[in-house]
Amino acid sequence: MNALRVIHPYRYEGMWVFDDAAVGLVKEPFVSGADTVIDRMVASIPNAAEGFTLVFSDKPFPGYQGEFEWRREEYEGNWYYSPALDMEGWLCPALFKYFDGAPPKLFAQFKAKQA
Repeated sequence: MNALRVIHPYRYEGMWVFDDAAVGLVKEPFVSGADTVIDRMVASIPNAAEGFTLVFSDKPFPGYQGEFEWRREEYEGNWYYSPALDMEGWLCPALFKYFDGAPPKLFAQFKAKQA
């Protein structure tokens, strides 16, 4: 299994969503605070709504910008907390397409999508 995962979220009908054919996801939405975390993290990325690159891992890596701590399970998903943003976001069971279980921490980099 790869240590770093990459997806390309974009805005669709007012929501942050992403596609990942490798794991069978199409327009998978970010909801319940995860969308608001994304809003904050991409605020300085031009045209982020058209798509940006999100690199994530359960281990720190050079260039990560966000650290998220597991808080609790709810409705088959998991809540993560960002101390830097003082915000929580819920990640749905699609998380398990990338990890065998809910990692204690997630690390993420939000950057402009390359053409």
